[in-house]
Amino acid sequence: MSITFDFTNMMADAIGDTHGIKRSEIDALQERVKAIDRELKNRRKDGTLPFFDLPYQDIKDIIKAADEIKDGFENFVLIGIGGSSLGPKALHAALNSPFYNQLTKKKRKGCPKIYFLENIDPDGLTALLDAIDIKKTIFNVITKSGTTAETMANLLIVRERLNAELGKREARRHLIATTDPKKGTLRRLVEKEGYKSLEVPEKIGGRFSVLTAVGLLPAAVAGIDIKGLLEGAAYMDSLTRSDNIWENPAYMKAGLEYIAATAKGRNITVMMSYADALSVIGEWFCQLWAESLGKRMTIDGKVVNAGQTPVRAIGTNDQHSQIQLYMEGPFDKTVTFICVEKFQNDVLLPRISEDGDALSYLGGHTINELIHAEGFATELALTKEGRPNCRITLSEISPFTIGALLYMFEVQTAFAGGLYNIDPFDQPGVEEGKRMTYAMMGMPGYEEKKKEIQEMVKRERLTIPPQGRE
Repeated sequence: MSITFDFTNMMADAIGDTHGIKRSEIDALQERVKAIDRELKNRRKDGTLPFFDLPYQDIKDIIKAADEIKDGFENFVLIGIGGSSLGPKALHAALNSPFYNQLTKKKRKGCPKIYFLENIDPDGLTALLDAIDIKKTIFNVITKSGTTAETMANLLIVRERLNAELGKREARRHLIATTDPKKGTLRRLVEKEGYKSLEVPEKIGGRFSVLTAVGLLPAAVAGIDIKGLLEGAAYMDSLTRSDNIWENPAYMKAGLEYIAATAKGRNITVMMSYADALSVIGEWFCQLWAESLGKRMTIDGKVVNAGQTPVRAIGTNDQHSQIQLYMEGPFDKTVTFICVEKFQNDVLLPRISEDGDALSYLGGHTINELIHAEGFATELALTKEGRPNCRITLSEISPFTIGALLYMFEVQTAFAGGLYNIDPFDQPGVEEGKRMTYAMMGMPGYEEKKKEIQEMVKRERLTIPPQGRE
């Protein structure tokens, strides 16, 4: 099992000097690469970047909790949002059937059905609660801070329903929290109510938490080999230890995207997955890359407004919707293809046409050959047009390769923060929206923020048709 990164078509040799990157441009980063590498390794050593150590964690408590859930419940509902949900969803989509909940319990190997309660859409929430038997369901509420408004709002509704239908004592058995080990509203609720809980390690933010209990508990409940995930991450850790950019896939990927963005105007990066199973990994990556690198200020206080805009695409679907733009639109994008060498199934196309007719060329080939040809043809077409692209290839989709892929992206993101000289582990732009929400909902301590909002909304609204006019 392996994972490879091919960046041939990012280079000037393939797409020309105007749009391609020269070897000398990569070599020019090498001293910065070594300095950033030293900083990351020092922070790893002093414990301030513990996501690096997740491949080697003890997971006995997670496996025990998952086994108890599998024995006791028919449904597992994850309550979370952002990194608390996208990571677990990515693992589930990648490593289980897309029709997992429609499979019989035997085909699910005795594992519960899995649901994700993310948004605070009242209709979506009601529909989910109407669709499941709450008496046979356990809810895993995930929030590191314990103050995430959407997650806690959904928890309040679920908790009230559980208490009403089961009684407060029995309801405790139907909730398990994943949160900060010491502080936060949810941790206090756990201690007060006696809910079971697992910990999100301190100093690991939501978007870097997929290999903690945040992602591993739901994965284990759904029958995914979480030991294999961590083995894959450990394998990628060994590949990303080098301070030579030419030997480190995560550093090279970050370096290429950085040069493309800052020297070539490529401020959009597209992740195009040629496997349905990898589609949600694209969503997870979009949060990781956008929230980590989209920053106004450098670490030393300069205004830079840094960051690429990540876009998810699916091959071959988006060959019929987005590729026209990528091929002939603005020269502002890089494209990363994620491909699978060997799928779990081989599907043969039947020979039903006469030689020479419009469909005869397909007969005798496999769907596998067709999707490989489509992906490679798209790479070649983009390259021919001078559009930078690269390819990450998984030998197969397995816990090992998925663990390696996710870990590579996390290291890539942490390293890219150093290139931009920004903090990839905070999210100040998100926090202001949270503060305004708290003020609008009447949280104590946000009275001044509420006054600010009231002043902002005094201006006349411009609408069609006009509102509030004679």
